[in-house]
Amino acid sequence: MNEKTASHDRTELAERGTDWAEDRTVLANERTFAGWMRTGLAAAGLGLGFNAVFKQVEPTWLAKGVATLFIAISILIFLAAFRGASSVIEKMHSHSVEPVKAGHLSVITILFIAGDLALATVLWVL
Repeated sequence: MNEKTASHDRTELAERGTDWAEDRTVLANERTFAGWMRTGLAAAGLGLGFNAVFKQVEPTWLAKGVATLFIAISILIFLAAFRGASSVIEKMHSHSVEPVKAGHLSVITILFIAGDLALATVLWVL
């Protein structure tokens, strides 16, 4: 094997390793997005649980207000997760993996936010 061929092989291996690293980053980004969405759901659940436990508190608006605060925190977490994941998707190029499309992430985020808003509405109506 001549020197030129060996150099070409090393370059090709380095590029393949970089491609795999980018694919791992794309997949890690999706796992991170899912983790943040779970955290947002936990915040909403904490708010709902807080309201249920302290429903007998007078004035009732106090428990509802704290529950709504946790729901608002949940919405902020969803938005931060979407923004972070979308930013990585724009910067990274997948090679062997099929990344989640940014449009799908936005649909998921919008549905979760709509659910939180419905939850807050029901919380104050009841």
